[in-house]
Amino acid sequence: MVKSFLRNAIIAKYSTTKGLTMFQRFRRTRLNPHLRALVRETHVTTDDFIYPLFIRSGEGIKTEVASMPGVYQMSIDVAVKECEELKSLGLYSVILFGIPDVKDSIGSDALCEHGIIATAVREIKKAHPDMFIVTDLCFCEYTDHGHCGIIDEEKETVLNDATLEISGQQAIVHAKAGADMIAPSGMMDGIITTLREALDGAGYSELPIMSYSTKFASGYYGPFRDVAESTPSFGDRASYQMDPANRREAIAESISDEAQGADILMVKPALAYLDIVREIKDATRLPMAVYNVSGEYAMLKFAGMNDLIDYERVVMETMVSFKRAGADIIISYHAKEVAKMLKR
Repeated sequence: MVKSFLRNAIIAKYSTTKGLTMFQRFRRTRLNPHLRALVRETHVTTDDFIYPLFIRSGEGIKTEVASMPGVYQMSIDVAVKECEELKSLGLYSVILFGIPDVKDSIGSDALCEHGIIATAVREIKKAHPDMFIVTDLCFCEYTDHGHCGIIDEEKETVLNDATLEISGQQAIVHAKAGADMIAPSGMMDGIITTLREALDGAGYSELPIMSYSTKFASGYYGPFRDVAESTPSFGDRASYQMDPANRREAIAESISDEAQGADILMVKPALAYLDIVREIKDATRLPMAVYNVSGEYAMLKFAGMNDLIDYERVVMETMVSFKRAGADIIISYHAKEVAKMLKR
């Protein structure tokens, strides 16, 4: 009885704004769900996403990756069918990664017009001319040593300029096959200038480049190396990918790629580097992409599978955080799930 009296007294006291007009009541725009939607600042749509596909030789292949539930290695025929499902969800953009049957020291399959990626681009485009196909341009999936270019075996390091030369060749292969955009991920110094000159010289001056302009030497990539079969046979990639501790250098890398002619910049990984996304966004006028990488995906996936989080809520909250930080484009393995959530 006493508690009820006190409660009613408190409500009566604060039900009037008398004496309380000096502070703003932010809750006014939160009380009604329709008003919350009207004043929402950040929106996620299916147009924001690029979905990764991992392509290998053969037919009828769809092999789930143990460290990334819901992500598959696919043969080209299965990838073509996958694009039908993606379009039904409102997803029209994919980025292709190739897994060749035969690897060698220079990644020859990536330089061949009949290689796995070039063939996949042609077949997907034939079946789905309305799909927007981005090709990852690198050598780690194609080399027997798992590094992103030609290596100096004695020093066990990647040769920057020699790798640039074959990167230009790879870009022409992708362009001839019908790629809509090229995304170099190898992090060689001068890669954007090299690709732009190669593409322009071959008559592909209108083909855009989405640069992996700020790519960190991150521990979040672990599961990707399972699906792409690209684990380095020695050492790591710290000599050509960025130190996660370096903020100023991260910004400088993206600004440098902008000056070289990149059309879109990227930060990879995304979740632990949203401060960098915002700073680069504020320093440039180019569109900004983030790569929501395999380790980030796996953490949420396994946490959800073990009922540690409200999976769908946390996935959507994560996507909103990318957009809020400044991302225009999200490359994510969650894209299909998010598209289904958005349809509800």
